Amino acid sequence: QLQASGGGLVQAGGFLRVPCTVSGLTFSSYAMGWFRQAPGKDREFLAAITRFGVTYYAASVKDRFTISRENAKSTVYLQMNSLKPEDTAIFYCAADESWSQLRFVQSARYWGQGTKVTVSS
Repeated sequence: QLQASGGGLVQAGGFLRVPCTVSGLTFSSYAMGWFRQAPGKDREFLAAITRFGVTYYAASVKDRFTISRENAKSTVYLQMNSLKPEDTAIFYCAADESWSQLRFVQSARYWGQGTKVTVSS
């Protein structure tokens, strides 16, 4: 299972780090990704990290968000800086054997349950 946490309410311009802890999988064998879904909008790819730590980002968050992983803790993180009200969404972590599946197909074999992030203006 994938368990995302750390969501909450933050003011515009603030920062937040959301972790996603993985259990029941060999974490180091999977590429990990973060997605979000805002109210009334489609799910959006944000970032992916390969098994080897290579990262990929959506253009919309590239300069503000950072994905990282800690294999010893089976955890992937999304560091979000300079948050904007339009970043308000439910954030989901995902795992797949293929980073390109996450990045280009925007699908995954495993999904977390999501954590809600609200950015106030």
